[in-house]
Amino acid sequence: MEYSARSLHVTLVTPFEASGAVDTAGLAKLAQRMTAIDSPIPMIPIVNAEAGEIYTLTRDELVTNLQAVRDAVDTPIVAGVVGRTSGEAIEIAQDALRAGASGLFVLPPYGSADITTSWDAARYPEVVVDYLHRIASAVGEVPLLIHPTGRANPPYGIGWPPATVRAVLDRVPTVRGWKMTYSYEGYRQVARMIHEEYPHVAVLPSSAVRYHENLANDQLDGACSGSFCYALDPMIEHLRLWSQGDVPAATKLWHAGLAELHEYVYSDYSRLHIRYKLASWLAGEIESPLMRDPMPAPTADEAERLQSLLVAAGIESRDAAELKAAVAGRAV
Repeated sequence: MEYSARSLHVTLVTPFEASGAVDTAGLAKLAQRMTAIDSPIPMIPIVNAEAGEIYTLTRDELVTNLQAVRDAVDTPIVAGVVGRTSGEAIEIAQDALRAGASGLFVLPPYGSADITTSWDAARYPEVVVDYLHRIASAVGEVPLLIHPTGRANPPYGIGWPPATVRAVLDRVPTVRGWKMTYSYEGYRQVARMIHEEYPHVAVLPSSAVRYHENLANDQLDGACSGSFCYALDPMIEHLRLWSQGDVPAATKLWHAGLAELHEYVYSDYSRLHIRYKLASWLAGEIESPLMRDPMPAPTADEAERLQSLLVAAGIESRDAAELKAAVAGRAV
């Protein structure tokens, strides 16, 4: 199977054992589950994304995770890449390619406020343009997916504004997918621009809470989200109904619990990845809800609410009361 960015990319959560070690068998099982489903759009696992806690993983763990998933699935795999410097990101990218990745999902560099929380993307696009160009130059023709996040800037939310998007796509021709991290209005503007000016780049929405609207606007070329980890079956059925032109049935499914589940998960972005993982555990997709330090443990209230919403959406769930035992003696 040849890799295409016009796929449903599932950003896999990384399960951990009680000792704090990566549960590589659990990760491989999750990847198998995500890729075995009959989907109208190909399913591609992204290993070591933000949802997979790339910031807490060692370089050896990044490679081991990729190897575990590569050996478990028959699809191409994409690897998360990030670094404090371009050089570090290049090393991680090259490790990933040696481990069998077919594409790279590149996150922004992390470091001082100048290039993170205080960075003005519109005025200083060279921060990411130069970083991405260096990585692309080092890996050749490998397709890149971009994770465009930074300081919030109306009306685009945390996504990069159009001028920065153009600067990246003009300088880095191997970009094939753009994760849509935008507010609702900004999403429509940036998606329209990409479709009109850069048709070779796939528009990949991340916030599953807006997939119904994205489909209605013809602004979903694939996806890039961790939500598949907790709601795989109804999400794929929703997409299938849209692909068949059965919009009334898709709408009925959307309003039969799926929309409300996503609305809760995405209602607080400071808890987004915690809720991704908690919901994935409640849904029985992984064996532990815990994230690595300094990420906090989920709360009992979150578990109870998610259990109720999962069941309402037709997804079997563990008893939320099991969370207390799951977090006892936390070593992660």
